[in-house]
Amino acid sequence: MQDDRIRDIAPKKTILENLVLYKFSKPMVLVFLLFIALCVSYLIARQGMVMGLLIIGFTVGAPILYAAVAYPRVGIVLFILLSFFINYQGILGLVPPDAPIGVLMDLMTYLLILGFFVKQKNEKDWSYFNDPISYFILIWLGYNMLEVINPAASSVLAWIYTVRTVAFLMLLYFVFVFQIRSKGFIKTLFKLLLILEFISGAAAFVQEKIGFFSFENRWLNAEPLRLQLLFIAGHMRKFGIFSDPVVFAYNMVLASILCLSMLFTNIKPWKKVILVCLMCFYLTVMLYSGTRAAYVLLPAALGMLAILKFNRKVMLFAIAGGLFLGFLIKVPTSNPALARFQSAFNPSKDASFNVRAENQRRIKPYILSHPMGGGLGSVGVWGQRFSPGSFLSKFPPDSGYVRVAVEMGWIGLLLFCAFNFVILQRGIKYYYIIKDPELKTFCMAMVLTIFALDIGNYPQQAFVQYPTNILFYLAMAIINVTMRLDKQKNEFQPG
Repeated sequence: MQDDRIRDIAPKKTILENLVLYKFSKPMVLVFLLFIALCVSYLIARQGMVMGLLIIGFTVGAPILYAAVAYPRVGIVLFILLSFFINYQGILGLVPPDAPIGVLMDLMTYLLILGFFVKQKNEKDWSYFNDPISYFILIWLGYNMLEVINPAASSVLAWIYTVRTVAFLMLLYFVFVFQIRSKGFIKTLFKLLLILEFISGAAAFVQEKIGFFSFENRWLNAEPLRLQLLFIAGHMRKFGIFSDPVVFAYNMVLASILCLSMLFTNIKPWKKVILVCLMCFYLTVMLYSGTRAAYVLLPAALGMLAILKFNRKVMLFAIAGGLFLGFLIKVPTSNPALARFQSAFNPSKDASFNVRAENQRRIKPYILSHPMGGGLGSVGVWGQRFSPGSFLSKFPPDSGYVRVAVEMGWIGLLLFCAFNFVILQRGIKYYYIIKDPELKTFCMAMVLTIFALDIGNYPQQAFVQYPTNILFYLAMAIINVTMRLDKQKNEFQPG
């Protein structure tokens, strides 16, 4: 009894002290560490710096890979972090220009899927996926797999390279639905996204106001075509930590939509002030991208917001926003960024829009005559690589919907549009059913995100590049999760 009292009043040692005093102080452990240090030194001396980098990569990477499988929430956070910075590695010069950095994202995807099956093996609960969105994911995935036997496809390898990313990314929806199990984790993900978007916006702000870093200039000048595409009307389009101004602009819009949605939660006034400041910052740096397609996304999201929250305050806010937008569109200006913003709302006078319209008119007969399209990967980079010289390899897939129609036919386009309709239909339905105010707002934010991406997928390809493609499936999953969490909360409430 006395020993217990002494133990209780004795100062408790920290984990670090226990580790150093009772683990690393043992003779066998010291001998083992000395042996490892000598082996590493020998390998670096014999093989050079490359071996040292490999050892560091393994030392850091192995725990990360284990955490992605054993601790799914950690894996999801790491995956989102990686999706934001994966393309910037090439700009930084950390990897060779031709390095297959996409394989790293594939590896993380496989690990998350593996972690899902490991946990599902123990729980054996498939009720998480008993909803129309999950069913349509499987239908869309099955149609992608069916494209391997498309008689019009010119290359099976193009299908393999395309489905390797597209199909497995679809499975992440199931991972997100299964592993996101609390309101707190949703908040964590939202905070993470806002921080990452702020880093990207800050990078674009520096690029605009100060200039590009030396490594960014090297990357820009490495390919003349890249510089030609980004330098428009005497102004260099900014891209933040992404490799594409379109991806950057779309992410800034999505971040501003998230800030706008969070204003409807019950948070302290000073937090709302921060959200408003962040939203203004995101929209300002978005103009630096010169991506006109992004300028219409926020007004579209505001229209959907006015429909979802049909009350006097929101309608007044929407009307005020519409008047301000009209002022920006019509006000005379010599500012190149604002002038480009205004041109987005007058597409008939835009040369690039007319070129895209002509391309769509030209490809229409091919789409109508090929119900399953020309096969996955028949246009764009994979088309030029695996079927060079073909008709489709020379076609510019400017629109995400046009790309689906060309590669997967009018059947695929109908399925894809039905798929997106079901997502929005369920999201809107869940929004009105959910009782918890906070979960309701989270659901609304994701509905606005999906709606904005659906609009943005017409002038550009909104679902094909990191991290936007990840955010698309994450938003779908959170729509499902908010409904599930609300049901669970109501089931456990007394009475």
